[in-house]
This record gives sequence, C-alpha cells and structure tokens, in this order.
Amino acid sequence: MESKAKTTVETTKNKMQKAVDFLENELVSIRAGKANPSMLANIEVHYYDRKVPISQVASLTSPDARTISIQPWEKSMIPVIEKAILVANIGFNPQNNGETIRINVPPLTEERRKELVKKTRSEGENARVAVRNLRRDAIESIKKLQKDGLSIDLAKDFEAEVQKITEEINKKIDKILEKKEKEIMTV
Repeated sequence: MESKAKTTVETTKNKMQKAVDFLENELVSIRAGKANPSMLANIEVHYYDRKVPISQVASLTSPDARTISIQPWEKSMIPVIEKAILVANIGFNPQNNGETIRINVPPLTEERRKELVKKTRSEGENARVAVRNLRRDAIESIKKLQKDGLSIDLAKDFEAEVQKITEEINKKIDKILEKKEKEIMTV
C-alpha cells in the first residue's frame, strides 16, 4: 500500500510540473512589446502536404527590439509563410523583399497591455485549477488506499506531502505570472 501511495505522490508531482510547463509554453506566445521569434512558435505552414511549425522551414531572428526577420530555406515558401502569419490573426503584417520576410512589431498601447495581463492571469488561473484538480485526485487516491489498508498516519503524511508539493507548484506559477506581467507592462 505504501508503495502505491508513493507512486501516487510522484505521479501527481510530475503532472503538476507538466501544468507549469504548459503554462510557460502558453505565455511564450503572449507578446510583451519586444520582438521575439517565439511569438511565431504556434504558427504552422503547409509544407509538402503537411503542417509544420515555421521554425522548421525558416530561420527566425530578432535583429532589434521591434523587428522579427524570417529567412525561409526555400524562396517558394515566402508566400506560404506570409499567408500563415496573416491567417494566424496575431496582429502582424509581414513584408517581404523577395529574400526575407520582416515583421515590424508595433508598440503596445496601455489598453492592450492590460488586456494581455488579463489573459496572462487567466492562463495562470487555468494552471492553478489543473493543479487543484490533481491535488484532489491524489488525496482521493490516498484515502482509497487508506480504506484498503494503508495506516492513517501514513495516509496523513502522504496527504501533507501532496499539499506541500501543491504549494510549491503554486509559488512557481505565481513567480512565472509576476515575471510575465512585469515584462508586459514594461514599456
């Protein structure tokens, strides 16, 4: 019984960390005013009848704080990449010179910054909800093991460990959100 409880705690910890990783991945696509190639990370283009991320068909760089440069490996991909960026509807207007595609990242207005902070907080809350659900499932699992023969003291210890892990993960989420909000609000 004790090994099953340990496995439950470890599995819960791993799943909670995945929720944090997912949050970080979601926040990467929320732009913070500075040009960053990761803003285009979720955009996929058609390449030989398959959808692939832009990063697999072109080199993405940020030569300055307001520009993203896309250097396709095949010139025939220029219109395909431009169309994918426009279809993604992320507020960018790509321009090409026949060799590269440049995207000028407009500065964010105060109103838009506040909207992005709200979106960031919403993503954070989604991560917290996932963590709470994982905590609840783990504690239910431990209580079920207690009914099947796990001692009350051990069950309480495992529940306390799950709670401790939950608090650590929530602190990580808070730090990630705080950092992203600061990044968004910095002009």
